[in-house]
Amino acid sequence: MAQATYPAIVIQEYGGPEVLQIANVAASPLLAGQVRVQHSRIGVNFHDIYVRSGLYKTLALPGTPGIEAVGVIAEVGEGVTRFKPGDRVCYISAAYAVYAAERVIAADELIAVPDDLSDALVASSLLRGLTADVLLHRVARVGLGSRILVQAAGGGMGQILCQWARQLGATVIGTAGSDATADKAQQAGCAEVIRYRGPGAQDVAARVMELTQGEGVDVAYDGVGRDSFDGSLASLGWGGQLVMYGQASGPVAPLEIARLAARSSSVSRPMVFHFVKQPAQREAMAGRVFEALRRQHFRMSEPLEFALADAAGAHRQLEAQGALQPILLVP
Repeated sequence: MAQATYPAIVIQEYGGPEVLQIANVAASPLLAGQVRVQHSRIGVNFHDIYVRSGLYKTLALPGTPGIEAVGVIAEVGEGVTRFKPGDRVCYISAAYAVYAAERVIAADELIAVPDDLSDALVASSLLRGLTADVLLHRVARVGLGSRILVQAAGGGMGQILCQWARQLGATVIGTAGSDATADKAQQAGCAEVIRYRGPGAQDVAARVMELTQGEGVDVAYDGVGRDSFDGSLASLGWGGQLVMYGQASGPVAPLEIARLAARSSSVSRPMVFHFVKQPAQREAMAGRVFEALRRQHFRMSEPLEFALADAAGAHRQLEAQGALQPILLVP
C-alpha cells in the first residue's frame, strides 16, 4: 500500500519568498497522546519571514515553517480523551511544521475553538492575542491610569495592544511611520499618534515627555527593535519598563546596563511560547483572548486569504504592505 501524503510548504534553503515551495510529504504515524489535525486556516506572521530569510535560523532545513493554525481533528491516538474527531481546535507551536494541510501534534498542546468564533477570526488573532495577553497582563500589568507607549501602533500587533490597553483603562500614545498606519493607530484608540517618519516627523521621546509633562510613560511596547529602541528607552518615566517583543527593523545593539540607572528603568524581552507551556496557563490566556474578541475589546480586520500553494504570494504581501490586516493560508 502506498504511503499517505499531504501537501506542505518545504524550504530547502533560506532566501526570498520563492523558496516557499509546495511538495507532497509523507504523513506521520499517530502515536499515543497525539491527534491528527486537518488545517482550515493558517496564520502568516513576520516571524515566518524571519525564519524563511534565515534571520532566525531556528528551522532545520529542509523544513516547513509556520507557527499558528486552526483546524479540525481527523484522528485521535491512543489515550486521547479530551478531543474527538470533528472537534475544532487551534494552536501555536515553536516546533513549526504548520504550513501544511495537516499536522500530527500532542493533544495537550491544543486549544478548543469556541463554537461562536470562526476559524478565520481565530487564525487571524490567536498568536497576536496571546502575545498581547502576555504583554498586558503578565510581563507588565496595564490598567486604569497606566500610561503606555506603543511603537508602530498601526501595525497588526500594535492595533491589538492599543485597543485592549484602552479597554483596560490606559492612556495610549502611539507612533506611526505613514498616514495609513497613523489612521489605524488613531482608530485603535491612541490619545496621540507621533509620526516618526515622513513630513512632520517628530522626536518620539521628546514628544512623549511633552505630552506627559516630563513624567514619561509607565511602559513602552516595542516590536520594531533597532530603529526605535533608544526612543522607547528615553520615553520611560521613573521605574518605567521597556518591553521588547520583536525586531522588525533589526536586532538591538548590546545594552550598557548602566543606562537603565538614569530613571531606574527595566527592559524585558518576552517570548509568548514560554508562557503557553503549561496547559492550564495556556487555557486561561486563550480564554481571555476569546472573551476579548467577543466583547470587541480588540477587533480584527477582514483577513486576506491565499491558497497554501501561494505562500510566496502571502509573504510578498506581508513584506510589501505590513500587518495592516491579517494574512491567512487556506490548504
